[in-house]
Amino acid sequence: MKHEIDTIIFDLGGVLVDWNPKYLYQQIFKDDPAKMDWFLTNVCTPEWNLAHDAGQKIADGEALKIAEFPEYEAEIRAFYTDWEQMFHGTLEKNVELFHYFKASKQYKVYALTNWCAEKWDKAIELFPFFKEFDGVVVSGQEKCRKPSEKIFQIIFDRFQITPEKAVFIDDNKENVEASIKLKLKGIHFKNHEQLIQELNLLNIKR
Repeated sequence: MKHEIDTIIFDLGGVLVDWNPKYLYQQIFKDDPAKMDWFLTNVCTPEWNLAHDAGQKIADGEALKIAEFPEYEAEIRAFYTDWEQMFHGTLEKNVELFHYFKASKQYKVYALTNWCAEKWDKAIELFPFFKEFDGVVVSGQEKCRKPSEKIFQIIFDRFQITPEKAVFIDDNKENVEASIKLKLKGIHFKNHEQLIQELNLLNIKR
């Protein structure tokens, strides 16, 4: 049985906004890119950041890392103190697409994001269009994160979403694979042109 798509779910970082810790740490480790890469691989790791996205308090995460790497206390604290410098604006063509879908009234448009709860208010200040979604599920507020089945179930239940009638767009392949297992139409975002092509294949056109 073919289902007509009526819902579009966007990830935020890497799909609608350009976020990368390197934007900040290139400034901190100015003359030593190898040291920056080592730091982001071994100290403020993706897993450490994801723990905050899953609800860990920033202060607790910082304390753990500073105990492990006391010589890098300033650099560790900078991750969240200077967090805004990890953004290089929006992915404009994708934001235009979001606004198009929102204005069309043809689809409900939601966001499902791995984001630290303590930084969500600041995120809305930086990117006011985050308030324009029909609804947003923020991992840090729910204390669970993608690719967990639990957080997908939260967005389904909260907004009465039928997975078979929804498309989910994320730049993280693991998250997309998890969504497909739950009967969503998953799109692994790589670039705007590829996104448009995949949406067209689902008969979602602009």
